[in-house]
Amino acid sequence: MAPSDVVGFDPLVIERWLPTATEVTGPFHWERLPGGHSNLTYLITDANGRELVIRRPPQGELLPKAHDMWREYRIIDGLWPTAVPVAEPIAYVDDRQLCEVHFYAMGKVEGAAMYSGAEVRDWLPQPARATAGESFIDTLAALHSIDPTDVGLEELGRHDGYVARQLKTWYGSWTASVPFAEHDDARAHDLHDLLQARLPEQGPARVVHGDFGPHNCMFSTSGTVTAVLDWEIATLGDPLADFAYSINAWIEPGDDGVYGADPPTALPGFPTRDALIARYAAATGADLSNLDYYRAFNSWKTACILHGVYARYRAGQKSSEGVDLESLFARIGVSLDAAAERAAALD
Repeated sequence: MAPSDVVGFDPLVIERWLPTATEVTGPFHWERLPGGHSNLTYLITDANGRELVIRRPPQGELLPKAHDMWREYRIIDGLWPTAVPVAEPIAYVDDRQLCEVHFYAMGKVEGAAMYSGAEVRDWLPQPARATAGESFIDTLAALHSIDPTDVGLEELGRHDGYVARQLKTWYGSWTASVPFAEHDDARAHDLHDLLQARLPEQGPARVVHGDFGPHNCMFSTSGTVTAVLDWEIATLGDPLADFAYSINAWIEPGDDGVYGADPPTALPGFPTRDALIARYAAATGADLSNLDYYRAFNSWKTACILHGVYARYRAGQKSSEGVDLESLFARIGVSLDAAAERAAALD
């Protein structure tokens, strides 16, 4: 793309700075990358074909603590020497002579994320899908086996009360969204009360990704995870809550459509949830006797998140063009159904 088409960076300024941070040679080619939670993300390729990624917050007024580039960078920097695959951290910069906001640069990772069955069917052969599932859960087990103090992340967040804080936050979201969504469901309140009353004691805090699913991992065509992406909401917390989220997101054939109509892990060849659960337990030694609780909690939380998104569409705070609001609304109920079913197993 032409330098004039680059939004959020002055390419000439960045191209003068970049060789001081890492071994690159101009001229450079810029390409805007999609996604990234609205952060401005570009692929920069140097004259020798080396590829880097540069990332900054979106333009305009930002909410406090949103789009925290330092948070993302310090996590990948801390995890880079570990068994958790992340992009190579290159530099974090907070210098107004280079950019109006802080940004960071990292290495480009080869591979592809899993968004839909149609996409995965084309590039991940069936024999590699078992490897993909095993590598996926091994990566999460590796993350949850790291003491945050050992990688300089002990101040990433509070060490205690993770699920209790999540219950408070997302219940507040549900109740605040009711007038705009014009929808309430007694199960959301009943499940909140039950989950609060049955809250398990949290073990040692670990780095929790918060959205660890196949869509946030890069996979090679042989099935190995080459990098975990999007650490924006990662914090310290209860690893079992993080694990249960990932297990819920690992869709099997016949599951209801909370995670879309064409989930990749429902394709033939991927391991079952039970196989992943057993593998995680063997790798971490974790006591999974409360897994039904954590899965119920995550399904309830998903319902609250979807309810809030639906409310913003209904209130006109987000453009609903091209959005299937009926399907989105149905996913709220499906999530509550799943939460109630798993909560029933607690008795």
